[in-house]
Amino acid sequence: MPVASFHLTRYRRDTAPEGLSRMGLDRPALSRTDGLRFHRLLGTGRGETMTLGADLRRWAMFAVWEDDAALDAFLADSEVPARWRALAAEHYTVRLEPLRAHGAWGGSNPLEGVRAPAPPVGPVAVLTRATIRLRRLRAFYGSIEPPAAELHRSPGRLASVGVGEWPLARQATFSLWRSLDDVQAFAYRREDHRAVIARTRADDWYAEELFARFAPYGAEGTWNGSDPLTAAAQ
Repeated sequence: MPVASFHLTRYRRDTAPEGLSRMGLDRPALSRTDGLRFHRLLGTGRGETMTLGADLRRWAMFAVWEDDAALDAFLADSEVPARWRALAAEHYTVRLEPLRAHGAWGGSNPLEGVRAPAPPVGPVAVLTRATIRLRRLRAFYGSIEPPAAELHRSPGRLASVGVGEWPLARQATFSLWRSLDDVQAFAYRREDHRAVIARTRADDWYAEELFARFAPYGAEGTWNGSDPLTAAAQ
């Protein structure tokens, strides 16, 4: 059974240039990592959702692994996470049990065939990712502001960040939630968010998209000063 992980690093001001350079320089080491099925190095927005601005001190990685042993070995032995820890003002790693995924990322679904037998109990992580058609960029960014603003106020949201491979056109949001019911309340019970979802289909905004849901089962470090999952346990 594959496992996934999400890693978020905020570099110190003095190490930010090296952090930026690692987005290219770390790729060979990652490509040689045993048990790493899929990975993407990602930039981040300035806030907690997709934005037009970038935070050049904060970078992320999403990865899919053969199993926990492969992830354990990477975290213990690889030069890549060792450098994250050495250069970071703050770093957060969360382990993710895949529950459900549909769509594609780079032409295929890195979590193909995963589906939980029962709804999760406890915290949930969500990854939504899309390649936006260039001719639809204006419509997309003009429509997501109300749901994005509402995400900040959504009950049960523990943390979220907008990430992307390319500026503007390849965008994603990774978020942690107290429960599946909180996720569904935001995604499907709010009229403005349902309207945006309907427009993505009707107006053919996306050339490719992936939606994945996970159960977070272990975390190290801090995100904005604390572990968001501790709030779920309170």
